[in-house]
Order: sequence, then C-alpha cells, then structure tokens
Amino acid sequence: MNRIKIAASILLASFSQLTFAQTAPPADLVTIEQNFKKLDVLGSVLYVAAHPDDENTRLLAYLAQEKHYRTGYLSLTRGDGGQNLLGSEQGELLGLIRTQELLAARKVDGAEQFFTRANDFGFSKGPDETLKIWDREKVLGDVVWVIRKFRPDVIICRFPTTGEGGHGHHTSSAILAQEAFAAAADPKRFPEQLQYVKTWQAKRLLWNTFNFGTTNTIRPGQFKVDVGVYNPIIGKGYGELAAESRSNHKTQGFGSARQRGEAPEFFKTILGDAPQNDLLDGVDATWSRIKGGEAIAAEISTIRKNFDVDHPEKSVPALVKLLDQVEKVQNAYWRAQKVKELDNLIAACAGLWFESYTVESTYALGDSIAVYSQVLDRYSDKVKLNSISINGIAKSYNSAIAANQLQSYSINTFAAKITQPYWLQTPHTQGTYNIPDQLSVGNPETQGLLTADFEFTIEGKLIHFERRLVYKFVDPVRGEVYQLLTIAPPVTANVESKDYIFNSTIPQTIQIKLKSFTKASGSISLKPMAGWKVVPEKFDFSNKNKGDEWTVAFTVTPADNQPKTTTLEAVVNVNGQSFSLGILNIKYDHVPNITLFLPAQAKLIDVDLKIAGKKIGYIQGAGDLVPDALKQVGYDVHQLSENEILNGDLSGYDAIITGVRAWNVNERLAVEQPKLMEYVKNGGNLLVQYNNNAGIVTKQIGPYPLRVVNQRVTDEDAKVTILDQQSPVLNYPNKISQDDFNGWIQERGLYFVSDIDPQYKTVLQMNDPGEAPNNGSLVVGNYGEGRFIYTSLAFFRQLPAGVPGAYRLFINLLSKPKNQPLN
Repeated sequence: MNRIKIAASILLASFSQLTFAQTAPPADLVTIEQNFKKLDVLGSVLYVAAHPDDENTRLLAYLAQEKHYRTGYLSLTRGDGGQNLLGSEQGELLGLIRTQELLAARKVDGAEQFFTRANDFGFSKGPDETLKIWDREKVLGDVVWVIRKFRPDVIICRFPTTGEGGHGHHTSSAILAQEAFAAAADPKRFPEQLQYVKTWQAKRLLWNTFNFGTTNTIRPGQFKVDVGVYNPIIGKGYGELAAESRSNHKTQGFGSARQRGEAPEFFKTILGDAPQNDLLDGVDATWSRIKGGEAIAAEISTIRKNFDVDHPEKSVPALVKLLDQVEKVQNAYWRAQKVKELDNLIAACAGLWFESYTVESTYALGDSIAVYSQVLDRYSDKVKLNSISINGIAKSYNSAIAANQLQSYSINTFAAKITQPYWLQTPHTQGTYNIPDQLSVGNPETQGLLTADFEFTIEGKLIHFERRLVYKFVDPVRGEVYQLLTIAPPVTANVESKDYIFNSTIPQTIQIKLKSFTKASGSISLKPMAGWKVVPEKFDFSNKNKGDEWTVAFTVTPADNQPKTTTLEAVVNVNGQSFSLGILNIKYDHVPNITLFLPAQAKLIDVDLKIAGKKIGYIQGAGDLVPDALKQVGYDVHQLSENEILNGDLSGYDAIITGVRAWNVNERLAVEQPKLMEYVKNGGNLLVQYNNNAGIVTKQIGPYPLRVVNQRVTDEDAKVTILDQQSPVLNYPNKISQDDFNGWIQERGLYFVSDIDPQYKTVLQMNDPGEAPNNGSLVVGNYGEGRFIYTSLAFFRQLPAGVPGAYRLFINLLSKPKNQPLN
C-alpha cells in the first residue's frame, strides 16, 4: 500500500508518540480550565541545572500546573557527553536527541525549556576544570540572558556550589546561577544584551536539596513544600506527571514509576530573603502587581464564573473584550505573556483550529514549496480569516468561515534557509558552541524557520496566530503522522567513512554518496590537500532529479613517506553555488525525525599500524561505533547472535569484543558468559569494554574476580605510566609508547576496576590531578589457552575520532600472540 499524503484535522490533548510536531495547542476542557487558572497568575520560577535529566520533573509539574507559574528549566548543556542506551550517536548527535527528549518532557510537565551554549564535554570532577573548558564568562552571559528574558521571580538550583552534586558540571551550574542572580540586575554586566532586554533582579535564589543514594543534603528546619498533591482536573498527582515526563529521557534509560501521595521538596535559601509560607513569598503573583490589574482580575473572575462547559464559545466575546484590556497593560513583559495566553484561550473556546503543512518532507534551498492550510471554526460563523503569511509572502482572503466546515487554502513560498540547528551552524570548541546571534541564545531549537502567520477577525478584533510548518502524511500502520520539515542543500555529499587509516603509501578509495533534492547539474571535487594525491580531479553530473542518488569514488594516495593527518573535504558545485554538506537522519520512535547536515569531511590518518588476525566477533552493547572503525582498517567484523554464542563454533574468531555497557544492557550475557569463558579457555581472545558499576547482569564477568567501580580519569591528557613494558598487549603487533597516548579526546577512561584478582596483570597506571594513581584501566589475564582483557579506556570515543595511538593499542588487544606468553 502506498503512503497516502492527505489533509486531516487533529486535536491533541497530550503529547503523542506518533505526532511530534504539534500544530495547535490542546483545546480540551481540561486544558481550557488550566489555562483560565494560569491567566490569573503573574509569577515565574526558573529551575537551573547542568544536563537533560537533572531537572526535578515533579517540582516543575507542580509549579507549572498546580501553582500556574510561568515555569522554565535552564539546562546548561544538551547532554552531548553522555552515553546513549538506544544507539551509537555520540557528542552533538546525542545532544540533538536529548534536546527533543527534553522538549517531550516539557510537554508533559508544562514547563518551558532553555539552554546555554555550554557543551557537555564529558564527566568532570570539579568546577575549576568545567568552567575553564566551558569559557566561564560566555556561559555566564547566557545564564544572565535567560534570566533577563524570562524574568523569574524565584530561581531554584538543583545542585549546591559545595560539590555534593558530584559532577563538576552540576557544581558549576550552581556557581553560575549564583553569579547570574546578581549579574542579571547589574547594567554593567553584559551591557550588550540591554539593547534587547532589561536588567532583572529575582527575589531569591534557592537550592532544591536532595537525598540521592548515599548523599543526603536535607536538614531539619529546611523550608519544604508538598508537591505530591492531587490535581482533580487533570486526574493525576504530580508524582504521576513527573514519571511520565522523566520517562522521555530514554537514551539515558530513565523510565520511571509513577509516584503517588505526599512528596515534600526541601529548599535552602542561597541569596535573597528566605520564604516562610510559599516559594514566592514577598512576590505579588496576582494582577495587582501591575497598574490597572485589579480590573482585569475581576473580569477574569466573572468570565470563569459564567463559563459554560457545554458551550465554551459563549465566553469568546468576553475574552475578546478582556484582550483589549490586557493589550493596554503598561508592563511589557506580562502584557506579552498574557496576550499570548489569551489568544490561545480565545481560539480554544471558539473551537478555532488551523494548521499549515506540506506534502513532502524535504525541499532544496531556493525551491518553491506548496503549503496547504486548513481552518475549522467549530462553533460559530463569527470568525473571519483575513490572511495567511509565510516567509513574508501573504495571501489575503477576507472571508467568513462557515461554522464547522473545514476550509482549505494553498500558498506557494520558497525554501529560504537550510534547517540546521543554530548551535551547529559553525565549528565549536570542546567546551562551547558558537552562537553569533544573541537572539538565538537560550532557545531549544532554531527560531524563525518555516512558520505561517494567520490573521483572523474574531468578534471584530484582529488576532494573529503563528503555526510551525510541518510535513504531514498518513502511514498505513501509525495513522496520521506529523514530522519536522527539512530544507536541504541542492545536493548533499556523504563521505563513506569518518576516518581513513593509511599505514603505507598504498592508495585508498574514498567513496562519496551524493543525493539530489532538486533538479541539479554540477560537479564534485575534493579540496587540495598538501602531501596527498587525488585522482580524478572532479566528477561532473547533469540533469539529476529530486531523489536521485549516486556514488563517485576518488583514489587518494600519500604523496610522500612523511606521516601526516589531514582533513578531506568534498565540495559540490551545483547550479552556480558551492556546498560541502552531507546529510544524516536520526530516527527513533520516541522523538521527531532529526535531520542534520554535517560537514562533508573525513580524516586521513597516516599511521604506523600493524594488524594481526582478521575475523572479529562483536557482541552489541549500548551502542558504539567501534565495529565501523575496525572494518575501516581491514577487519571482518561479525555481530554475534545469542544462538551463535550458545550453539556455534567460536574458535574461528581471532577475538571477540563486547560493546560498551554490554554487561549492563544485555541480560542474556549472564547465560552466554560460560560459553565465552569456554571460548577463552580453548585459546580465544575476549576483550570486554567498559561497563557501568550499577546493574551488571552477572556477578563475575571474567574468569577471575574483579569489581567495576565508579572511578575514572577525565583528563584526556593525564599522564599514563606503563607498568609492564614487556606485556604483549604493548608489544604485539605494535610497539606502544607514551606517544600513543597523545591526542586522546574527552577522557582517558571510565568505570575502572578494583579488587583485581592476582591472576590478572595490570598494564597501565594513570590519574587525574590531585588523585592517587589508578591501575584499573586495563587488566589482562590468561585463562586456559586463551586471554581475557577488561579495559575501561574510552576506545568508543577515540576510535571514531581517529586517534592513532588508540587504534594501535586496541589492535594489540585484539591480537593474541602465538607460541609465547599471553600476558
């Protein structure tokens, strides 16, 4: 059955797994009642922490949906440096997924989402390292910007400045929040922001104390709030909403059980005066806080009292008159917030539904886009559609909308800008993304792309609404599906591999897959690279149609015998323009499809590399790119199934590797472990990559005892001491020296082992500054005729990054010498 792309109406009361790009706010009676209550509250709270999943979703839900404050979560990072339990995405790719997970969580708990430019560069043991790598002043400026824009009455930190949060990022988030509390009110700090925003002084800064594991920061006498109350309108308590919200953090494995009943949250005052009865003590969160607000509050009370649940449209005339009053409010901040809330409330009560969509998911830059819009006024004929405007192209209608009759419209616009996440549009450092546009700072996604502006006349008043353009289709299994619309370069170029390892002057073939998103003619070439020869100079192409894909192959050869590393970049010249972008699609069921245009680049790495053995068995863990890296240097890598492990002949594998965290996420390894030990005993070579110390599926991973612990070396440049110069893993087939530990990224290793049985030998020793030497990063043990290796070294980061020494050492771990001692 062909996928049918049709128009159909949809009304969402909650976030749907299948329909991500919600085109209209919910308009059910529960939402209307909650929005009436929110309309009557003029208070705001900003929650600050370091990562996705740091936020207290129960407290956020309580603040947003019980107290009806404008509630925000500022996550300093997008979680780029974490691990991914669902797939192999790392770094900024993982950050893209976790951004969408946070947005899904906010749709459940009702808070808003913000970020700074800080990059989650991996675990940090202290704030000094974190703030240095992040560029303290830039990230502080972003926190100040969000505070000045959001204007919170109260700021709440998840972590303290004193280190009990454990992670250096956690502590840094509290330090920066504390500094920003004062800096946001100081016109001398970050004055360049003041052309867009005003200074702002929050009433108080609180720390939301906690009891996590063995760390209890709750003390008698701390101010507390019971956030476990039940909301009869929603039909849930906030512990239930919190679990639904937190369970969106699926890449982190944070599915949560619903909590019901009393749930006190505790707070310590850091700055400002301490609350006595309420978090917003001393803040007038009613309309009385602004001039003329009492009359507005009285009108809201009257409208609510007269509201007819069977006929919400009867409240529209009064709401429109109220909108006139609110638009005259002098306080610009609360005027803007309440006008937006009123606009949506009027549309909901009027039964006014509208959206704009396309029938194709992707368009090329500069191409025409046919946009289809639909409008439905369910309750009356007193609504008139004046115009629809897209990217500055407006079409006037000036027509009344017949009651409950779906109206369809069309307008052609053009693809003006590639849909690239704003923080990934230019190269960035280890610690911070580059964000040249001040107005983009803090936003979860790129703003201003592909939106439709609808102008209606409702009860004689002009009201504007904005809707995001989406791609809509009907899937035979999932039904109606909305996805994000993508604007692509005319032609993309995907280099087959991220890294190409050269260990001789033998040429390699570089394959590049091209895809056209429009009618295109042009050529593709590689930028000149000193010391490298490229044949041919270019490939021409002509009359390619939208959707065409083809592959070209360049031959690249080192031009001399000098070791070198360089960046290969493909350049597509098409229709008079040059582009150097490939395309990457990330698809998971729990988030919208994500499309990213990565630089069309690869690393060429000339390294002295010897390889022994050929056939590798791989047992998948939480997801990594190690198999691809091994294939790139010539290994035959086979993903082992459970049946092959339990019933097959494993003797043909030169080595078997378990992927990162395999012993955490693969419960069947507890059953398969004896067969793997038998493989080792009979002469095999088993390499186990790092596992989290929590939740290992078997009591003993290897042939002899060892214990995985939460110890790591986060300094990627930390000195490495070789403990056993004669160890075969440092000598066969490559001679490993101190130089092989240069150029590592993010960290040396994580989740080292301790309580190591004497039958293992430790090979390396390392430590972070100020800490005791640790020899738990690499242990080797003979067992029968074979060899067992456990390594906590972060090869899963180093190999995809093309670190030469990491390749040399990892290959040694796979290469069991013959006719000589194994360790």
